[in-house]
Amino acid sequence: QVQLVESGGGLVQPGGSLLLSCAASGSIFRAIAMAWYRQAPGKQRELVAVIQNGVTTNYADAVKGRFTISRDNGKNTVYLQMNSLKPEDTAVYSCNVVIGRLSYWGQGTQVTVSS
Repeated sequence: QVQLVESGGGLVQPGGSLLLSCAASGSIFRAIAMAWYRQAPGKQRELVAVIQNGVTTNYADAVKGRFTISRDNGKNTVYLQMNSLKPEDTAVYSCNVVIGRLSYWGQGTQVTVSS
């Protein structure tokens, strides 16, 4: 199995930036999908960004142009660069990786955007 551990969350002011990292205990280069989700209090979990088959990227409309998803196969790590952060970006961000028939989740990292 694969374990995923997120890091990089914290408190940031509006307009600031954060880099989230999702480190995998095993290889993820064959992953069907690598994604970041988020869930804010009182809201459903939503897909933020995804890499499909290691090539194609897609973003939620709310973050398009501000967030960038990427991966480093050598480090078995997925990243989410978050720029121009807004208070509405506040949520728990979780990493998801699909390898074959299995879907793996990290425990999440809290991102709080507030002045």
